[in-house]
Amino acid sequence: MKKVIVVSGASSGMGKEFIIQILEKEKDIDEVWAIARRDDRLIELKEKISDKIIPIKLDLTKEEDLLKYKEKVDKEKPNIIILANCAGFGVFDHSENIDTNIKLNMIDLNVKAPVALIDYSLPYMKEESKIMNIASCAGFQPIPYINDYASTKSFLLSYSRALNKELKYRNIHVLAVTPYWTKTEFFDRAIDDKKKKVVINYNAMYDPKDVMKLAIKDLYNPKKDISCFGFVNRFQKMLTKILPHSLVMKVWMNQQKLDGTPKIR
Repeated sequence: MKKVIVVSGASSGMGKEFIIQILEKEKDIDEVWAIARRDDRLIELKEKISDKIIPIKLDLTKEEDLLKYKEKVDKEKPNIIILANCAGFGVFDHSENIDTNIKLNMIDLNVKAPVALIDYSLPYMKEESKIMNIASCAGFQPIPYINDYASTKSFLLSYSRALNKELKYRNIHVLAVTPYWTKTEFFDRAIDDKKKKVVINYNAMYDPKDVMKLAIKDLYNPKKDISCFGFVNRFQKMLTKILPHSLVMKVWMNQQKLDGTPKIR
């Protein structure tokens, strides 16, 4: 039975960085199933990084593509030692300005896809297998103007921590990674260059290499259910625990000069 690592959102950002680093740690792995929509990027990843990478072109917002993944695992019956859910996107804007189809697409990718991939993968995961879900520091609090994205990450954060408890009996570890602002292609989709910027103050911007280095370390620590890289990130996480969320939202809106209306500044 071949040993496999499955990574969604593998063509860029956190997913790509995870593959680069995990291959250094899991040298005896047989295959890395790299899932993304852009097969040209996946082919390039295979050519540049490792022949162990198996490009799998799927659009995880589509039910039929999720079922294609299920069909593949049911047919091949691999030993999935790690499932890393790294696919996701967000949009920065007032909720009334965002098309409903975009919101539903976001929920499909950020929420439904990881739940489906986990359910379809679990029958092929043994003791000491691992699941990593890329949530966000946005999941710790409600965030106006990033409302839909933050809400999906809040779900994924809560879901991951509870699932970690539920899978203890199988000795399967689930980790939620909660990055702060990180230099990835996430911003290419989150920000509309034709509009005024929603976020004008980022406080800190981290490198995905550093975020993934800690995430992988925490993934192998069964005592950890959250990986939170960076001082600013950890400090904000602490504040969202002790301060009323009404105050946290007020500070955020003052910081970004937002007044609650659909018109951005």
